[in-house]
Amino acid sequence: MSEDKISVLIVDDSALMRNLIGRIVENEPDLQVAGKAMNGAFALAKLEKLDPDVIVLDLEMPEMNGIEFLRERQKRNIQIPVIILSSHAEEGAHITMEALSLGASDFILKPTGGDGSELQSVARVLVEMIRAYGGKYKKNRSKTAQTTVIPGVTRTTTQEVGTGPARSSRAPAAAQVIPPAEGVAKPPLPRKAPGPIEIVAIGISTGGPNALREVFSNLDENFPVPIVVVQHMPPGFTEEFAKSLDRICALEVKEASEGDILRPGRILIAPGNRHIVVEKRPLAAVVHLLDTPPVNGHRPSADVLFESVARHYGNRALAVIMTGMGKDGATQIGAIYREGGITIGQDEESCIVYGMPRVAFENGFIQYQVSLSKMAETINRLVRENAG
Repeated sequence: MSEDKISVLIVDDSALMRNLIGRIVENEPDLQVAGKAMNGAFALAKLEKLDPDVIVLDLEMPEMNGIEFLRERQKRNIQIPVIILSSHAEEGAHITMEALSLGASDFILKPTGGDGSELQSVARVLVEMIRAYGGKYKKNRSKTAQTTVIPGVTRTTTQEVGTGPARSSRAPAAAQVIPPAEGVAKPPLPRKAPGPIEIVAIGISTGGPNALREVFSNLDENFPVPIVVVQHMPPGFTEEFAKSLDRICALEVKEASEGDILRPGRILIAPGNRHIVVEKRPLAAVVHLLDTPPVNGHRPSADVLFESVARHYGNRALAVIMTGMGKDGATQIGAIYREGGITIGQDEESCIVYGMPRVAFENGFIQYQVSLSKMAETINRLVRENAG
């Protein structure tokens, strides 16, 4: 096997599925199949010899199923990332969330095999996930002992990135804008100074399930404002995802329903395949679910959420853009920034994919770059310091 390529172990009891996933992998010049196994027991037996960069794992298998494999993986402290092949059924959603709680990195729906466009879509997303998780694992384990990474919060400064004014959470908009780096558009000044934070909006994609687990498990139990989240996820899975987060979070976490009230200490997750927007009314703020066309290829879209937050909350919002491919959310987080809201982007080192936050950062819309390990602490602090 080539040491330059990301190597994949495929674990599925279906020979048809093993061959299908194998062809998807081998069609990519930077990927290769390390091996195949028909259940978790065979996979464990092959791991030391094959030494893959990522595992693609079915959940329903004889002798040792995917859940049992993940439990054994935890016992043995195996760090190789695992991407779950999940069924479409409601039970599949429940088991998939259990797999994520046991350390699986992410999941993708199994192709049904009846639609060529569906197969192409699954192949594209699977390849992206393999590159993201396998590539990061391969890179991390190849680092020399001399490389030192110091996690934490890094304030965005024009000296570091050449884009956008930096300011503290309490400070008014910067009075002076240092010219941006050559070729980067100069970001606009915020129209207002930050006001008391009344809402937190989060946009996140690939790498999100486990990132949100880490953030939500560390939020203050008396968190004083509502949180609305767009996590790119297929329909049928966000309800179970919200329930799994609710079990580890001191706050209430639920899949959003039409007309749900935004209240302190409540986290609403956008349902799969529905946009979510907010509306401030005289007596209460609520969310609405929309079936309008996808934005940036996504429904729900973080840009749709951020635009509504900017319109209804302006400088009283805190927006967070985290790990994910593409650029969803990177434009309309700028609307919140321009209105004087506070903006946070996850840093490159801790992202599974530095896509969405990178674009927002390069546009000059991010005031704080924060590692995943410090994200909850930073959100807690900024909300406390800017409380109404």
